[in-house]
Amino acid sequence: MTTGPALRERTAQWRVGMVIPLRGPAGLFGPSCEAITELAVHELNGARGILGREVAVEIVDGGAPPHEVAAEVRRLVERGAVDAVSGWHISSVRHAIAPVVAGRVPYVYTSLYEGGERRAGIFCSGETPRFQIAPALRWLRDNLGVRRWFVVGDDYVWPHGSTRAIRTFAHELDLRITGETYVGLGSGDMRRVTRQVAAAPCDGVLMLLVGQDAVRFNRAFAAEGLHDRLVRFSPLMEESMLLASGAHATRGLFVAAGYFRSLATGHAMDLLSSYVRLHGPSAPPLNNAAESCYEGLHALAELARRADSPGLAEFNAAIDGTAYEGPRGTVEFRGQQAAQHVHLAVADGYDFDVITRL
Repeated sequence: MTTGPALRERTAQWRVGMVIPLRGPAGLFGPSCEAITELAVHELNGARGILGREVAVEIVDGGAPPHEVAAEVRRLVERGAVDAVSGWHISSVRHAIAPVVAGRVPYVYTSLYEGGERRAGIFCSGETPRFQIAPALRWLRDNLGVRRWFVVGDDYVWPHGSTRAIRTFAHELDLRITGETYVGLGSGDMRRVTRQVAAAPCDGVLMLLVGQDAVRFNRAFAAEGLHDRLVRFSPLMEESMLLASGAHATRGLFVAAGYFRSLATGHAMDLLSSYVRLHGPSAPPLNNAAESCYEGLHALAELARRADSPGLAEFNAAIDGTAYEGPRGTVEFRGQQAAQHVHLAVADGYDFDVITRL
């Protein structure tokens, strides 16, 4: 049993288990997620922390197999080492963590995801298909005439759940899904996939690929010369992935997200300035996945302020209507799901040109 100064120090802190990928296809985001987490902690502690307690984080590798991530979170929760859990990680990891934290500590899940999370104590601050993918498909139909889509996804929860929603959107928007293919997370043969795409009667490819998998697909897509005749759209593409893909491999690539580094709003520009001031110009690229971790910590702080308690029951009671201003503009929870502005952008070399707010 922990006693003495160590226990007093822990009690004086609000400790958050930040589950972020340090390996695997999404490990590309890890350095940026860690760097911006440090910024969020710095800001919160400059404003008296959470409920008057200093904020501290415990990094958990969300790129490990889901059962290993859940086991590590369980150890932290059972030791009383964390007061909350947050971070960017894939949906299969969320499903593994959910029963571990149930009824114990608040869990702000920050990634875009397939939607539909209803379990008590899980608060989702990321984008969902209805407000991210559907309006982008409408814009691409109306402005570029893209009506026939081929879906390429990793073979796990988020791509399959999102594709079910996309089929509904296709019916509503008079679009066609002309093919689907799924690859093993971190192990797919992208040359095989691009050959399938090349043979399909489609105008565009809807990418539901994570991190390095999307990078490998972009390279294979360009090597086949498919960017000369097909549009690509992804709800998960950020600046690190552009850099890793290479500018030649991202022509005609459209992305919808709640945040881009190139957003020219006051709060977004303030975030970029603060990030560079803290970490310097050589900091890991600021991107959507990392910024979502910033959102998660600030959402926890606002929830705690509104609940006026660290208790999970009080968080559950306070969630509906909780709102704050940040780099994404106004973020407001409607039940357990946050609503936020979503923007459409097109890749422009190693950055994004934001076209419109959807």
